Amino acid sequence: MIVLITGATAGFGAEMARKFVKHGHQVIAAGRRRDRLDALAAELGSLLTPLAMDVTSRATIDSALSGLPPALQKIDVLINNAGLALGVEPAQKASLDDWETMIETNCKGLVGVTRHILPGMVERGSGVIINLGSIAGRFPYPGGNVYGATKAFVDQFTLNLRADLVGTGVRATNLAPGLCGGTEFSNVRLKGDDSAAAKIYEGTTPLSAGDIADTAYWIATLPAHINVNHLELMPTCQGFGPMTIKRTLV
Repeated sequence: MIVLITGATAGFGAEMARKFVKHGHQVIAAGRRRDRLDALAAELGSLLTPLAMDVTSRATIDSALSGLPPALQKIDVLINNAGLALGVEPAQKASLDDWETMIETNCKGLVGVTRHILPGMVERGSGVIINLGSIAGRFPYPGGNVYGATKAFVDQFTLNLRADLVGTGVRATNLAPGLCGGTEFSNVRLKGDDSAAAKIYEGTTPLSAGDIADTAYWIATLPAHINVNHLELMPTCQGFGPMTIKRTLV
């Protein structure tokens, strides 16, 4: 298989690249940080092709993907992993710049890459699209605001892809993790406050990037007649809480 993974410079993306290469598949690892992509290529060898690409730029998406060697043009698996959360402030205090960055990356970037790759999959009558969502797309929480909304978009976009792709042989899945450790996610969200990011995982055994890579590989290698519409994962230390209640005591 030829597998394109966005956001492959760290975390889920890098682990998914390792997983697919380990099993002998050709991986195109896309991301903005070329030095990290080159390091991944040095680690994994000839089965990994680094691709410098910024998913927030439509022109960059088109030029990067169109510039791939002909042997890599027929992508079998697209993993839309690029995404981020920024900030935990309530909506009335949140940064509009942060909101726009999340929308540009998590929504526009995802649809831009998908739209470029999808026609070829439909023409060939096969393909798998795995979109990285989040439990935040279903379960709101204070400070989640636009991040949660972008992940709800991922879920609905994936379901609507399924509606359009019935009978084409192309499959689409929303892979929605809960609490995950060992990645840059919380450090980025908290603007480099590593101490605060570490506290999120204190006393827990969260999901790992390896867990998500294993799950993505399982989805991608299922028999061609099976589509996983939505796959949600949580660690056993995470569950569901009560609704937020504001109490005024007299």
